[in-house]
Amino acid sequence: MKKVFSRRAFLTMGAATFSSTLWAEAPARSLRPVLRPAGGHQSARPQAPALEELIRESGLSGKVSVAVARQGSASVLEGHQAASGQPPASVTKVLTALYALHYLGPSHRFITSLVAVGDVSNGVLRGDLVLRGGGDPTLDTNGLADLARTLKAAGIREVKGQFLVWGGAMPSVRRIDKKQPDHAGYNPAVSGMALNYNRVHFEWKRAGSGYAVSMDARSDRYRPDVTMAQMKIANRQLPVYTYKSQGGRDQWTVASGALGKGGARWLPVREPEIYAGEVFRTLARAHGIVMKAPKKANGAPRGVVVARHQSADLRTILKGMLKYSTNLTAEMVGMAATQARGTPFTTLKTSAGAMNRWARDHLGMQDAALVDHSGLGEASRLRADEMALMLARAGQQAVLRPILKVIPLRDANGRVNKNHPIKVKAKTGTLHFVSALAGYATAADGGELAFAIFEADVSARNRLIGADRERPKGARSWNGRAKKLQQKLIERWSTVYGA
Repeated sequence: MKKVFSRRAFLTMGAATFSSTLWAEAPARSLRPVLRPAGGHQSARPQAPALEELIRESGLSGKVSVAVARQGSASVLEGHQAASGQPPASVTKVLTALYALHYLGPSHRFITSLVAVGDVSNGVLRGDLVLRGGGDPTLDTNGLADLARTLKAAGIREVKGQFLVWGGAMPSVRRIDKKQPDHAGYNPAVSGMALNYNRVHFEWKRAGSGYAVSMDARSDRYRPDVTMAQMKIANRQLPVYTYKSQGGRDQWTVASGALGKGGARWLPVREPEIYAGEVFRTLARAHGIVMKAPKKANGAPRGVVVARHQSADLRTILKGMLKYSTNLTAEMVGMAATQARGTPFTTLKTSAGAMNRWARDHLGMQDAALVDHSGLGEASRLRADEMALMLARAGQQAVLRPILKVIPLRDANGRVNKNHPIKVKAKTGTLHFVSALAGYATAADGGELAFAIFEADVSARNRLIGADRERPKGARSWNGRAKKLQQKLIERWSTVYGA
């Protein structure tokens, strides 16, 4: 059963009526918990540590910005450097989800199609076949296999003309963030055509005195080999990977000293149209359909649609995006929303700029300064007070709470405590020396709170260069302390402001 919302149903309060109280400054210092009367007597509720005390004891370098508000409130209960812009990392995806729902609607579906440009006679297409990307960020190998099966059912067994792939439904971007390592699977190319989140599976196994390597576009049902992404083993220790684009192909090398006994990882794809085209051609061949090697189409095809694949509805896509924090999904739905908004753009940054203006005009977030839709770009900034107050509004809660991920709290030994009395649904955000968490907490006594926590050591990030950007010294322990502080803050707020 699908629950359908109006595109603006979650915007139940206009920015004008909200702005009068939104900008009230958070307390300069945290509020100590006050014993509350119960039945004419003071309650025995335990006193929680002060906010500044928790932050100080965390030992975090850099800056911590936090804010908490009661559900439905338009003022901050408590904050620390709450008006200071901080890198939000993947918490950005919360705004992207609201932005996409506003302009596309929760029932929107993306369509990938096969277009025949020419006449079909006796099973032969005497013209071109075009695989037309429709901006579906979730298209996988199984979806292409369904398209190949439909093409066969349509009676086409041979394509005499060219086999083209069109990804021009969106601007083409070589990588989401230029500062990330070339081999980061979470930083692929973006265009209107995507397959397997624009990642290719690289696997290596011991074979005699060397290794056998494979590159494929596997799913749970298929494992088509890929030649547009190629891997060579180099006799070295570092760097682990090198990359270059040559002749429309992704050329990789990997250091033999890093391979060990065997393993696998997903690598980013920089030529998504050729990648999807090659995989589709392999799947079509399995059905006896003959076609040439794929080429990128220069313009949108005009012809007869002979097969189509439909994505899940947008609400389902966004729930998966928020759960697994898929950067490609965020960028593609964000750009689709900017297109639906009617704002011209050519880069992720200009599309994100349109989202910033929307957040200012519709959510009251005057200082939103995002450079992409996923949070991967470290130059993005959000304020904790603006984020917490936006989340506290009833309209946002009705839309966001059902699609946010459950964040389990832990016991004193660091183990997940499924029976913890505080329940949290939120979005995490993690980069090296950046940790963020924003969402909702239900206190033990049933009180409902909205919060935003942004922690960042920007100076430490700025010092990262080259190979240090993947596993920098000290980053793991820093992020661990950041997450412990997040739980302590939520527990404090539950104690002090729960009811």
